[in-house]
Amino acid sequence: MRENIIQLIYLVAVVGFALSLKWMSAASTARRGIFAGEIGFILAIGATLALPGYTSEGVILIIIALAIGTAIGIPMGLKVPMTAMPERIALSHAFGALAVGAIGVAKFFLDGEKFGKFELAVLGVEVVLGGLVFTGSLMAAGKLHEKLPQRPILFKGQNYVNFGIIGICAAIVIYLMFRPEDTWLVLVLAGLALAVGVLLTIPIGGADMPTVIALLNSYAGLSAAALGFVLDNKLLIVAGALDGTAGLILAIIMCRAMNRSFRNVMFGAFGAVDETAGGGAAGEVAPIRSASTDEAADIMKMARSVVIVPGYGMAVAQAQHKVRELADALEKEGVDVKYAIHPVAGRMPGHMNVLLAEANVPYDKLLDMDEINSDFPQVDVVLVLGANDVVNPSARHDTSSPIYGMPILNVDQAQTIMVVKRSMRSGFAGIENELFYNPKTLMVFGDAKAVVTEMAIEVSGQRDAISL
Repeated sequence: MRENIIQLIYLVAVVGFALSLKWMSAASTARRGIFAGEIGFILAIGATLALPGYTSEGVILIIIALAIGTAIGIPMGLKVPMTAMPERIALSHAFGALAVGAIGVAKFFLDGEKFGKFELAVLGVEVVLGGLVFTGSLMAAGKLHEKLPQRPILFKGQNYVNFGIIGICAAIVIYLMFRPEDTWLVLVLAGLALAVGVLLTIPIGGADMPTVIALLNSYAGLSAAALGFVLDNKLLIVAGALDGTAGLILAIIMCRAMNRSFRNVMFGAFGAVDETAGGGAAGEVAPIRSASTDEAADIMKMARSVVIVPGYGMAVAQAQHKVRELADALEKEGVDVKYAIHPVAGRMPGHMNVLLAEANVPYDKLLDMDEINSDFPQVDVVLVLGANDVVNPSARHDTSSPIYGMPILNVDQAQTIMVVKRSMRSGFAGIENELFYNPKTLMVFGDAKAVVTEMAIEVSGQRDAISL
């Protein structure tokens, strides 16, 4: 009877996980999805602690561990800004994978000789994936937080070395299937897995780190599912499968948005290019046109339609609330304001949507690339806030460009383009943006929040009121 109740609670928890993924796919139901996932986890933990076999000392240790994790997790969730959310997610993957890998190593030492060949193979895969995801996620977090170089770190024969280590790991797993008593090899396997996580991640550029994190999320889910097979825990199998599938689907969506393959992301060293592309031939400096914030505000005030393109620069400056104020001021002047969202703008899918939703921007004004691209020729003014590669026209025609073929927002087709940036620095792809040299483009240099604040004041007429 007790076992049946536990399995029923597990089933309810699985439904909560599935609904969580479903509801988090839309901004309007995302909060509900988070609550469903939290309830599912609470039920799963409670049911697991009710399983027979736990000593009172063991339960106390688990509760202490939960309390420590909660004490660390709540401040992280409250204090980490949206701009740092991808690296926080990477850290969560890292320590979750470390836990899975550590359990795998412990099971080898404690019960390795009791398992059959299939269980030993699954356990070996779990250790490899756990170690790989741990160090790989740490490297990804370091690159995103700019503690490690954004450019790919390359050396001769890198891919051969990586595949060689993976081959050695596979050989050790096969050996342990037949000789599980040689437990010292488990430590070698774990060490190699940690090394391959570093070596697989360092040759990938910072621009691809969100995709890599999604893939690592998928691997983490697979390692959790593998642990579920070893522990004969159906909930862990299903939860790991859901996590792994969701991560894989997200990575596929991101690759499609960039028109690139997994192979190119993982082994293409994207971002390791010279900054030779731009508005003119090599060695030439193409002219640019700049404008003050007052001039830019006047142009938008006289427009019939304005499309705002948010990017990572807006996120870094935390300018989303000021952007909403600017949009409100323009709409009071009779200007139609919309937002164009590229699928990979920022550092994770939905990054811009979440930031703008935080500023209470109506959902119906957030248009994705497919919805807005055909409208740009009729748009009077486009305001680009810190976006770079996702608006670079060279993606359409420059076959030598690393972003060639990537779908972009067609902002260059608008009547006037205004780009707000701190400097002429290139984006993650390591190339100059052809848009900056377009005769229709006006560069407005400065911090996005400060610039947009000045624009909102000018459009609303607050400056004139203050001067009077």
